[in-house]
Order: sequence, then C-alpha cells, then structure tokens
Amino acid sequence: MKFAKASQKLALWAGSPRTFLLAIVLIVGWALTGPLFDYNDTWQLIVNTSTTIITFLMVFLIQNTQNRDTDILHLKIDELLRVTKDAQNAMLGLEALDLNELEALRKRYRKIGEGQSIALEEAPAANGQQDLNQC
Repeated sequence: MKFAKASQKLALWAGSPRTFLLAIVLIVGWALTGPLFDYNDTWQLIVNTSTTIITFLMVFLIQNTQNRDTDILHLKIDELLRVTKDAQNAMLGLEALDLNELEALRKRYRKIGEGQSIALEEAPAANGQQDLNQC
C-alpha cells in the first residue's frame, strides 16, 4: 500500500470520534492504575513516552494530508481560473514565484481592491450566485 493511501486512511481513523473515545479510555485506564503502581516514575514514563511517539508520528501524518489537501485545492482553483473568461491565466504559475514577487503581486491586488467592499447582507441573486463585480 502506498504511503499516501495509508496516511489518508490513518488520518481518517485518527480524526474519528471512535478514536477520540479510545484515547480517553486509555488515559482514564492509565490514570486509574496510578495507585496500583504508587504513581512511580515508570508509570509516568509509560504515558509520557507513548504520547511523545504518537505526537511525533502524527506530525508527519498531518503534514502529508495537509500537502495533499493543498494540492487538491490548488488544482481546483487552477481549473476555475482556466475556465473563467476574465481571469489572468498567469496566476496558474504562482508556485514558481519567490517571496518578493508574491509580495509585490499581493500589494498590486490590494491596491486594485482599495475602496471596494462587498455588502455581506445582500441576498444572493436568483440563480444562487452573487455578482461580486458590482461592488
């Protein structure tokens, strides 16, 4: 099984209510065994080590799923830019720009948007879409 598929399945499992309940049960079970082990260092080390290892692995799992979700979002936005008549197709290649170029572009768009606002209280148009160019 590929890492991407495995991480996607693990992420879904880790984010489920059932897994959260399992974690609570494990922590409560660990806490209840405290008197049995006189709250000694080994008893504390078990939960500290376990949570550290799980957290370490979850960082990579979360990063993988976030990268995948970001890629999917970019592809969807790229497709919307591609099919929008008035869109600047040059926006499809923003990933190649460095931070200074992105900041310059951000300032340019901020300047274009100065003085324009969107009335959020307006009811959407009859077809379910609102023409934001009217603002």
